[in-house]
Amino acid sequence: MMKDDIKKVLLSEEELHARVSELGAQLSRDYAGKNLLMVSVLKGSVVFMADLMRAISEPAEIDFMVVSSYGSGVKSSGVVKIVKDLDINLQGKDILIVEDILDSGMTLDYIKGMLLDRNPSSIRICTLLDKPARRKADLQADYVGFTVPDEFVVGYGLDYDERYRNLPYIGVLKPEVYSV
Repeated sequence: MMKDDIKKVLLSEEELHARVSELGAQLSRDYAGKNLLMVSVLKGSVVFMADLMRAISEPAEIDFMVVSSYGSGVKSSGVVKIVKDLDINLQGKDILIVEDILDSGMTLDYIKGMLLDRNPSSIRICTLLDKPARRKADLQADYVGFTVPDEFVVGYGLDYDERYRNLPYIGVLKPEVYSV
């Protein structure tokens, strides 16, 4: 069973739900009257994005990007590959990049720069998890769900080798699972 691979629960389902509701209320205030386009970086952010967009009371468009910088490893390769780009014209949009985890920041820094070239009105970043201990890029999120320690976390959309995404909580993966 998947839960046998979890060393400990870092953030419970209830804690996640409460924080997403708080972020949704804050984003509703901050984007009132604006042209909000929420951009989900798939696959990891899909669960967070779905819950977050339901917690926002303002009109919002959504679009999705698929990028790859990990492969099946546990550390970013540093090479960003755009697998699926956005379908919507960004001119005049207030972009909110919704990410599952801000780790090294290299991928998100690349994405932000690429999107800035498309002339949106603004770009901000909302990440569920911030892991500043591993930051390599000079990048900070505008909205952060939780700051987490430098441990390998899974669940609530985050995976290891495409597993554990469907856990309803954020858990720390046992090192023996990914050190094989």
